[in-house]
Order: sequence, then C-alpha cells, then structure tokens
Amino acid sequence: MSLSCTAFEWYCADAMLVGSMKRTMHLDELIKDWKYDPATLNVRMAKASDGRDVIQMRVDLGLLQLETTGRPDGEKVNGSPSYLEYLQERLLDNPETELDEDECMEVDREFMQFYQRRICWLRLQYFSRAVIDADHTLLLMDVAERVSPDEEWTRSHEQYRPFVLFHRTQAAALGALEQDESGEEAVQAINTGLDAIREFFVRHEADEHYDEDELVVRLVDLRETLRSEYEVGQTLREKLTKAVEQEQYELAAKLRDELNRRESN
Repeated sequence: MSLSCTAFEWYCADAMLVGSMKRTMHLDELIKDWKYDPATLNVRMAKASDGRDVIQMRVDLGLLQLETTGRPDGEKVNGSPSYLEYLQERLLDNPETELDEDECMEVDREFMQFYQRRICWLRLQYFSRAVIDADHTLLLMDVAERVSPDEEWTRSHEQYRPFVLFHRTQAAALGALEQDESGEEAVQAINTGLDAIREFFVRHEADEHYDEDELVVRLVDLRETLRSEYEVGQTLREKLTKAVEQEQYELAAKLRDELNRRESN
C-alpha cells in the first residue's frame, strides 16, 4: 500500500524528530560535569536559553530545574499564577468550594514544588525568597483547610506547619542579619517565629510538648547564639512585653511608639 504525498511527508518529519530526540534529548554532559554529593543539597543558579535565571538541583537520579518566579514548574493553573491563587478566586465565587480527589493531588503537587524551591533558596542564601515561598505554603495550608474534603487530608498538610514555620523563621532571621548588623532584628524574627509555632501547639492542644520540640529547641539555640555573638540584650518587643506584664503602661506606650516608628521605616 502506498502512502499519499502528504502522509509520507508527515511520516518523514516524525521520523526525523524521533532521530533528533535520540541524538540530543539527554542530560549526559550535565550529569557528568556535576557529580551528585549525597552529603549536601546540590543546588546552583543557571541561565536558561532565553537568559532568565533558573534554579537547578542535582538529585541522585538526574537533575531538576525550577523557575525562580511564579510556580516552580513555570505552569499556570487555569490562567492563575498558582493553584493557591486559583483556589482563592474559586472561593470568591463559591465559598462552599470542596476539592475532589484530583484537585487534592494538584494541591499536593504545589506543596511539594514550593518545598523544593524553598530549600533551594535557603541553600543559595536567598533568604527573602525563602520567606516568600514559605508564606505561600502557609497560606496554601490555610486555603486547603477551607476546601478540604476530609480532616485526614487536612492533617496530612497541617502536620508540617511547624516545619514550614521553622524554615521561614530561619530565613527571616538570617535575612535580618544582612540588613541589620546589630542582631536585634534577627533575634526578634526568631521570637516571632517561635510565637507562631507555639500558636500551632496550643491550637492542637499539644502545648505541653512545645518546649521539647526539636524545631523549637534549634530555634532557641540559634537565638541565644545570636544574642551572644552580637551582644543583643532584650529586643524592643521583649521590653514592651515585659513593661505590659509589669503594668508599666507609660513605658509600654513609649516602647510601642518607638517600635511603630522602626517598622514604618
């Protein structure tokens, strides 16, 4: 049986494409030149073909490439920059929105993508970017709880909230050190993060385990190390809290004014 001219041309084009794919679509050179080190997180910034910055992560079986803005996979969700923003728009239209199984899997995908990029930002010491991605994940947790089909699926994400807060607090503190060499803002960032983690434990009626939690212990150790290295006494917020506790309201008002002035600056 003979092929028509048009069909034959399509056949040849497909054959050439397959042959081209066999010749060029591999990562041999990249992988050979960048050995995987299981003892560390293998991450680097690179330039894409159009000049944009991308993150590359060397993993045991190959290479991951993540976008630096929007979703890490560079995809849009029904026209929205992320699944989080897509869900927020849906909730505006229908506050009773509830996810089905496939939609839950899409939320899970976004959680994992932002986790991968968050740890890359931390490794690359782009601390403000790590804070932004942590905030995205925390807000996605909040929205996912509203649209969750069952409590078990909600708990599967909520259990990681302290871990995300831990990363966010680390990034906020280390980022603060880059802006304020006195160390006070870094110490305060850790205090703020510890307060958020404590709220999680209280909300889940597990506050008796807060002080012994490994993430809490590590943040407290980091805070006290910073206090010692940078000779940080009480932060402004700590002084304010103490003044309120001791009913020194005039002093508290002055401290609050100073705190507002700093934050506005």
